[in-house]
Amino acid sequence: MKQAAQHELFTDEEKAIAFWESKRWPDGPICPHCGLIGQAYKLQGKSTRPGLWKCKGCRKPFTAKMRSIFEDSHVPMHIWLYAIHLMCSSKKGMSAFQFHRMTATFYGRKVSYRTAWFMFHRIRFAMTQHPLVDKFRGVVEADETWIGPKEKGKGNPGMPTPERSKKRPVFALVERESGKVRSFPIERVTLANIKPIMKAHIEEGSTIQTDEAAIYHFMRADFPNHDVVTHKSKQYSYRTPDGRHVTTNTVEGYFGLLKRGLYGTYHHVGVPYLQQYLNEFDFRYNNRKITDSERADVAMQACEGKRLTLRRPTSVQ
Repeated sequence: MKQAAQHELFTDEEKAIAFWESKRWPDGPICPHCGLIGQAYKLQGKSTRPGLWKCKGCRKPFTAKMRSIFEDSHVPMHIWLYAIHLMCSSKKGMSAFQFHRMTATFYGRKVSYRTAWFMFHRIRFAMTQHPLVDKFRGVVEADETWIGPKEKGKGNPGMPTPERSKKRPVFALVERESGKVRSFPIERVTLANIKPIMKAHIEEGSTIQTDEAAIYHFMRADFPNHDVVTHKSKQYSYRTPDGRHVTTNTVEGYFGLLKRGLYGTYHHVGVPYLQQYLNEFDFRYNNRKITDSERADVAMQACEGKRLTLRRPTSVQ
């Protein structure tokens, strides 16, 4: 989205629809029913809803919202674009309740909190990484942290368990060269939970860099190239004799951003939805080197072909 045109896209429904059509159909409208390209005409009757097309082949009507996260949504397209822009430009996230409040000021009427909540989860679903993405290679940092409320009297605060704590562990991998991150909620910090994630997302022969947690030493057979920083000894970064930089500061920096967003913006995240929030933070972190407008364009391109049909959520942020 170009900066000069953003305000119009957030207030003018016709321009917002035209913008989405240009992003989805750069070579002309594509019929979602029969797949015919460039053989449709726009219906412009007085009683016709904006953005309605009709295919010359199958004679069926369609809109650019079909087969995307916008399908079956009664929310105007310009409000969808506003929500996507806010989520992509807010470094620590944008809560659904804040968006619910902002729409009253910006548009003179409120989008209900439930609608905003569902909109934002649709956008997070669009931000989800493709399951067949390439594996990380080279130097990969791995670490875990715990997400949840502050607790006292729960035993060792470093290793809470689901039975005696409301905290939940999050495991993350960062590829040093590209700076890309992938994070996953796990039930426990165990070899059975972490090893399959590392084997699925790290290429053989790569070097992993971790802290001194004992669990990583049981992966020597799968990841023989293993560098360790000893945090108990106040060691956080060092260089090996051959010049390799060993640290987990990158992945810990991501955890710092994640926690500030979850605690400061969302305050509480239901366990069933934790992965969706992680997808949001992963997306922004992996696209942090481009502008807000470019990041919003990347998110828009990911909206096609995805539907989230959850209707009655059992947990709210």
